[in-house]
Amino acid sequence: MHTLVAAFGGNAIHRAGESGTIDEQRANVRSMAAQLCLLCHAGWSIVVTHGNGPQVGDILLRSEIAHECVPPVSLDIAGAMSQGQIGCILQQEIHNALVADGLALPVTTVLTHSVVDRNDPAFQRPTKPIGRFYNREDAQALARNGWHMVEDSGRGYRRVVPSPAPLRIVEADAIRRLLTFGGVVIAAGGGGVPVVEDKGLLLGVEAVIDKDLSSQQLASIIGARQLVLLTSVDAVAVDYGTSQQRDIRTASVGEIRQLESGGQFATGSMGPKVRAALNFVEEGGETAIITSAGNLVAAVVQENVGTRIYRERFPGRAAAPVFSRGQ
Repeated sequence: MHTLVAAFGGNAIHRAGESGTIDEQRANVRSMAAQLCLLCHAGWSIVVTHGNGPQVGDILLRSEIAHECVPPVSLDIAGAMSQGQIGCILQQEIHNALVADGLALPVTTVLTHSVVDRNDPAFQRPTKPIGRFYNREDAQALARNGWHMVEDSGRGYRRVVPSPAPLRIVEADAIRRLLTFGGVVIAAGGGGVPVVEDKGLLLGVEAVIDKDLSSQQLASIIGARQLVLLTSVDAVAVDYGTSQQRDIRTASVGEIRQLESGGQFATGSMGPKVRAALNFVEEGGETAIITSAGNLVAAVVQENVGTRIYRERFPGRAAAPVFSRGQ
């Protein structure tokens, strides 16, 4: 049985324009669960990872509003709370979908920690947006309370926090053992709860880990065959936003590295996903795929869906990246 890691963004669960109610999030997760069932039918063991930007932002906002009544919540604990919240919704909906399909497979959520370096320069340069968008006036008020606020995507202002690189997934071995039973494991939510190590002890720190980098690290450690990074577009594009925009369908690590060195993948958009995909393949994974959440199953079973990155060109494959004209 082969293992696949599917990394969903937090915005796939709490979508733009929605208020973020639990019922809305459940409805969004049901469509994800249906696709995961199809992959289970095909014999895959699956690790589901997920972002938590909107959810952890709401947790912190509630804490800020209620600070006169209850103690504040630190960023690492808010991340853990979001893992429980999102994991609960995912676990229930995936379980229900499997039962409805006649599959008696376990679904387990693992509260996951990611070890980071306490001297990572990211702690001095907060860059990771979390939470909802605010107008200028509200953002200025939150900044006076100590939040770092920046304009994001032309849609308003968001809080930014440190995002150090993950060094190790603490629960990786436990996740690997759970996969021996088949089914689905939900792990590394929000990139994992950020911790530093001190003489073997784990200490939480104020940060948010990049979900795609943690997903890649976990996928590599457990020996996953495929890593699927799900985003809001169907494929990675070159010359994005121009009349020359083209979607990449298949490419080798070397070809993507060459495009990356030419500045094709912006740090604030597709860059982290491309880096995670490259790292996975270079560390022994068979294939990394980047596509939209709705294309999960199609991208796993068809080569012309999404962007597929291989370690090197195989016999019979094109000797250059395969492009299609972006829509």
